[in-house]
Amino acid sequence: MGQPPKGLEPARLVSSSCSWKKILQCTCSFHGVPTPSVQWWIESHIVGVDSTNDSHRVNSTILAPWNNTTISLTELPKMGTRLLCEGENEYGNYSMSIVLMSIKSYLITQNFISGLFQGLICGAIVTTLLFLCLIPLIVKYVRKKLSNKIEVTETEGSLSDPSVALKPEEPGRAVVMPSSVSWNVDLLP
Repeated sequence: MGQPPKGLEPARLVSSSCSWKKILQCTCSFHGVPTPSVQWWIESHIVGVDSTNDSHRVNSTILAPWNNTTISLTELPKMGTRLLCEGENEYGNYSMSIVLMSIKSYLITQNFISGLFQGLICGAIVTTLLFLCLIPLIVKYVRKKLSNKIEVTETEGSLSDPSVALKPEEPGRAVVMPSSVSWNVDLLP
């Protein structure tokens, strides 16, 4: 096939698309002079133009020099099903291959991702609530540890530093407690 004579053109694919509503529809639009003939293939089986069966239907609209053809699949395709749209005239041919992914596998993946996301959200909420419930216990534990540490520090500081003023428990009396001995001292008014 060489260069076509002036005014004649080889078949070329101008546009193609697929959409999913209730059925899967794929369309190919070819242009060429003379008008290209178009064929659809499902895997290695040719599908006739303007043919219909239970699982697919092909419609073709020819408005010279255009040929628009649509294949409609009424059943969900298997994973990896290959469609081939082929346009041809005496000066050239052009084909486009479409590999279909099953909508079922998409929905399974979508459900998995949705469930995973919900699980992460629920896990984060439970962890947050658990942490919020444990905060009072943690604060109580830390305060108790700090108060024990402060008592020990104050007791050690009062024994080692004689200049520390003693706070009397009763007015006029002070209690000094070195290690295990305690003395009551009367303060003179």
